[in-house]
Amino acid sequence: MNTLTDSDAKPAAPARPPGRSVLAADLRITGDIIAEGTIEVMGEIEGSVRAKAFVVAQDGRMEGTVTAESVELRGHMQGTVACGTLTLRSAAHVKADVVYSTLMIESGAQIDGSFHKPKA
Repeated sequence: MNTLTDSDAKPAAPARPPGRSVLAADLRITGDIIAEGTIEVMGEIEGSVRAKAFVVAQDGRMEGTVTAESVELRGHMQGTVACGTLTLRSAAHVKADVVYSTLMIESGAQIDGSFHKPKA
């Protein structure tokens, strides 16, 4: 009778650090995206995104739900955002309901919606 011992088991693959996924300007995605690293959108997403960090480039568009530790918006965002740190750059156009811990807004950013910081 053969039994597996700890020495027979294959070693676990080394953990790879989370990467950065860049969605090009000519790309349009409809659906849900999940990543352990950073997602940068230069194209368009309609759906939901869950990532460690999320960036909408100046010409990028996001419509839907974003959940991330940090979110940086330079382009267009419409929907809902739940994040730790939210940075709205001067070119941002945001129409969203936002829950955040830390917020930075540059002069020129256009915002419409509700911004809520939970009590500690």
